[in-house]
Amino acid sequence: MPEADSILVTESQRGVRLDRFLATRFPESSRGRFHQLITESAVQVNGQPAKPTYNPRAGDLILIQWPEPIASEVLPEEIPVEVLFEDEDLLVVNKSADLVVHPSAGHANGTLVNALLHHCAGRLSGIGGVERPGIVHRLDLGTSGCLVVAKSDAAHIHLSAQFANRLVHKVYQCIVIGSVQPLAGDIRAPIERHNLHRKKMTVASLGEGRDAWTSYRLEESLAGSGLVKCLLHTGRTHQIRVHMAHLGFPVLGDEIYGERANARFRQQLETGVKRQMLHARTLSFTHPKTGLLSSFEAPLPQDFIDVLEQLR
Repeated sequence: MPEADSILVTESQRGVRLDRFLATRFPESSRGRFHQLITESAVQVNGQPAKPTYNPRAGDLILIQWPEPIASEVLPEEIPVEVLFEDEDLLVVNKSADLVVHPSAGHANGTLVNALLHHCAGRLSGIGGVERPGIVHRLDLGTSGCLVVAKSDAAHIHLSAQFANRLVHKVYQCIVIGSVQPLAGDIRAPIERHNLHRKKMTVASLGEGRDAWTSYRLEESLAGSGLVKCLLHTGRTHQIRVHMAHLGFPVLGDEIYGERANARFRQQLETGVKRQMLHARTLSFTHPKTGLLSSFEAPLPQDFIDVLEQLR
């Protein structure tokens, strides 16, 4: 039987299309995928087929009929993965910085999904589709640390709702360029896709973009740089990298949002930095089955430690 999910809308969403509303509630699926599901009548509002342009209203009951997952063409690969925790519902991994989460253009194999298909013998949630089985959230290529993966559809839906409702506690550590001032604070600056560089995000103009909120605190001053702890209240694409660059302290090794600063930094200090120094240190959420708060920590990888030692 195909999986189904229902949502009772508690607040009217003026100006927010149904496909966008659903993509916000289920961040593991794209707006385009929901648009397709809606056009295929797999989404109903109050028992009637809906249109993608419909604006959800308070009291609406939305029913999503998830399609049966089709056989994945992504092949299992025996790639080492550090597992921090695993049970029948989910697993938490410490993703290495050089590992892409799921297949995409230029990365057809050798991804975390390939590794998980081997490790879990195919037992992963199918909600993410053919290329993203089990993937609830992502970490960028070049970012290491904690990442949770769903092994059942029920766990996937439960975890996705926690991410969407900002109930997941996410703490990162990063090394940034410059003398951080103020030493702690909140960055509340909406983020949108760059209008010229489509693979790049940017802080949006007033009234535009999606709400983004990062709290930060300097943990240690380093040579021409600093070790910073970041708490993510939202989970926008490249959020920490965009926000720290916006503050004037780009992440060390980030060639997208801190190219000039990194070029100058390399001339001043000979550091062997091969990726952005960003690590998802702690991940906490409510376990989908037990209801207990579960917290996991990924130790800093050796390349991060090596750079820290050079800068101390």
